[in-house]
Amino acid sequence: MREPVRVGVVGCGFFARNHIQSWLDLSGQGAKLVAVCDSDRSRADKCAAEFGIGVAYGDIETMLSDAKIDLVDIVTQVGSHRPLVESAINCGVAAIVQKPFGLSLEDCRAMTDHADARDTLLSVHENFRFQRPSRLIQSALENGLIGQPNWGRIAFRTGYDVFTGQPYLRDEPRFVVMDLGVHVLDLARYFFGEVNWISAELQTRLDGVQGEDTATMLLRHKSGAVSVVECTYASFQDPDPFPATLIEIEGSKGGLRLDSDLCLTISGPEGATRSSADTNSRAWGEKPWHVVQDSVYQACAHFLEGFRSGIPAETSAADNLKTFALCEAAYTSAATHAAVKPDY
Repeated sequence: MREPVRVGVVGCGFFARNHIQSWLDLSGQGAKLVAVCDSDRSRADKCAAEFGIGVAYGDIETMLSDAKIDLVDIVTQVGSHRPLVESAINCGVAAIVQKPFGLSLEDCRAMTDHADARDTLLSVHENFRFQRPSRLIQSALENGLIGQPNWGRIAFRTGYDVFTGQPYLRDEPRFVVMDLGVHVLDLARYFFGEVNWISAELQTRLDGVQGEDTATMLLRHKSGAVSVVECTYASFQDPDPFPATLIEIEGSKGGLRLDSDLCLTISGPEGATRSSADTNSRAWGEKPWHVVQDSVYQACAHFLEGFRSGIPAETSAADNLKTFALCEAAYTSAATHAAVKPDY
């Protein structure tokens, strides 16, 4: 019987609870969450006590050396990603880092190159493509149910108060593209493939927000498909679709649509079929977060399988560089009022 994969989680804040619960659920598949770490040691201690985790640390170096970690899951603010990733890679420990990957494309490339040079797995926790609706849509596309996809719209529009749980986001100079745009742009790549150019318009519509809270982007894909990608925290819809991603895709033989009630409609030459793309809530989950929470579990399960087999994740560092390059290109496009080729 193989030894369990010893996992450490760095960061015990707002979203990290979903990662911790997911790793605990994966104990039956060979993961063992042995330690948590946070720069606020008291928060790490509290987290360890709440979840029955063996030990807590205040710095990653001590955790990596003392707890004999195999795989570290970094769930912290983006400014800390590069030093934390480099600490893990220097110790030969595989790492998963929360999105956005880094502060800049240069940072992301440096982390990727460092991991490659040490022959150590590095992945980005991009979980939207692991949501059940996204997987069902991708399966429909792969099976040719609507023919060749040639147009799409991917929208995450909400008025959800993201600032209560993450107040620091109000002060981020680059806000919604890095918080939500990475998700929906990654879905565009997932469904339609790589991008020739992107055009973006950014807006700040909420009071007291430093960066952009709304992004409207137009992508021309190498396949010839065109996608419209939108994200905002400044929408005032009733009912608010949060946290659903609304998706429409048209193809050469039909189309599909994912609505806010998670109903997936697929239309083809023989008519339309409608089915639920919802998923069961995990024991620790709660609606309406349950689809997102399940995707965290599914992503962690994918990373665990990849670590055991030595196969890079779908959202490996090398792959996620392309999503990050799209984000950078969106900012350049908005600043220059021109279409921009992503720097892959």
